[in-house]
Amino acid sequence: MQVRKLEVFKIEAIVRGYITGSAWSSYQKDGTVCGIQIQPGLKESEAFPEGPIYTPSTKADLGDHDENIHPEKAKEIVGARYANRIEELALSLYRHAAAYAYERGIIIADTKFEFGLDKETDEVILIDEVLTPDSSRFWPLDLYKIGESPPSFDKQPLRNWLTSQGLKGKEGVIMSDEVIARTEALYREAFERLTGRKWTETLVGRAI
Repeated sequence: MQVRKLEVFKIEAIVRGYITGSAWSSYQKDGTVCGIQIQPGLKESEAFPEGPIYTPSTKADLGDHDENIHPEKAKEIVGARYANRIEELALSLYRHAAAYAYERGIIIADTKFEFGLDKETDEVILIDEVLTPDSSRFWPLDLYKIGESPPSFDKQPLRNWLTSQGLKGKEGVIMSDEVIARTEALYREAFERLTGRKWTETLVGRAI
């Protein structure tokens, strides 16, 4: 395996194509998302009329919470030149991935990227997980309706279970078999839709 040593940028590059989650909550309060003024009159889960928006966050240390910030604040953290490059790459990656997924029946409502710097070449490099249900919000296209919060291919069943059991944020939690099975089924369906391959067929001959 070939690896490169990179310096991780202390921001997370979040791209939002649709107004949902914390972005929707913020918009309802004052018409902005991460300090960015958004066109009035949007409904929940609607696509941003002018295309996806870049809304970075801080990259908190372990145990702390990330904080959504304005793109100008990101420039103060990593420098304008690198911040602009990160924004450019993040938006380009999102647009390509969203178009690919849409053709296969999945809407990528939003996603998060992380980048690092190769100090020897001065290159900004994509790192960490990319476009997974853990770092993205995947919606089934056939169930999408503007004005509603669609179901998603992510760990929401786990989040709901943790909340209902009063276990959210606690350590040493043992998940029930039912929650594991429901979450796994969503991840598998997302994989199969995006790749056009059955999960079981993909694993043939591979160690699990």
